[in-house]
Amino acid sequence: MLIIGLAGTELAAHEHGRLTAPGVVGAILFSRNFRSREQVTALIDSIRDVAGDDFLVCVDQEGGRVQRFRDGFTRLPPLAAIGALYESDPVEAVNRAEEHAWIMASEMRAIGVDFSFAPVADLERGSAAIGNRAFHADPAIAAELVQAYVRGMHLGGMAAVLKHFPGHGSVKEDTHESVAVDPRGKDEILRDDLLPFVAGMEARAEAVMAAHVKYPAVDDRPAGYSRIWIEDILRGELGFRGCVFGDDISMAAAGGVGGIAARVTANLDAGCDLVLACFPDVVPEAIAAVQGRHPSSAERIAPLRGAIGSTWEGLVDNPQRDRFIARVTALEP
Repeated sequence: MLIIGLAGTELAAHEHGRLTAPGVVGAILFSRNFRSREQVTALIDSIRDVAGDDFLVCVDQEGGRVQRFRDGFTRLPPLAAIGALYESDPVEAVNRAEEHAWIMASEMRAIGVDFSFAPVADLERGSAAIGNRAFHADPAIAAELVQAYVRGMHLGGMAAVLKHFPGHGSVKEDTHESVAVDPRGKDEILRDDLLPFVAGMEARAEAVMAAHVKYPAVDDRPAGYSRIWIEDILRGELGFRGCVFGDDISMAAAGGVGGIAARVTANLDAGCDLVLACFPDVVPEAIAAVQGRHPSSAERIAPLRGAIGSTWEGLVDNPQRDRFIARVTALEP
């Protein structure tokens, strides 16, 4: 039920017990866990030595300003650079989206990361949190590029996670720092913001991450705590059968329901399968909060495990990869 954060670049002794605690199924890595490609590969190996081969390891490796692993990896441009290309050459933009996704996914799989929380399916409409992390302001353009990105991730052996459902891009506030409220009605959100999510689901994205944004015209709770958004709309109206993540319970916008235990409980009661406890200081409370709960669906979690990946040496010995990288990195503003 939990994906937990770790403190540093090596696995600490006290973290062994956290990785093997009941209810913990994975770890998420950040820049604080990265020093070099060799180091982070060793860290991932040590996590699996403790927790087992089926334990999930994940990261935010979107490109642009949200790319946790940099030195030794391809510096990926933000998704908005692909959206900008679409305005002059839609076919090439779709190709770049697939290539960007394949580069990211294949590099992560080569070091043992199962999946990245990607792609951002939000619209680029002035959000402080999203900005150029999103493809485009136009729902139809964003939808086509999200589909292409999901295809590219799958070609790289990686599951896709659409975020931040039902759409964070039209909300100015950053949920990392403050409460965020979107006053629009359900019909407008369905027509615009949800179009890229539906496209990603049609491309068989394995998971969706729910936003900490409140949509009071639909429910007075943030989407990740809302059975209306998760069970009635996402699973009911949209027919999604994959895994649902709650966003990080450490974020400022997550605190409206109370402390860490209340946040974990609210996510799971709303229908989330997995909850992110990204900061190490919240992990003990989060682990305590899931004790005695019925485990999340193994059928929804299993597809998040990465397909067999190339070794790093085998990956870089590929002239086609060089061509992909040259085309994608040329988009950097």
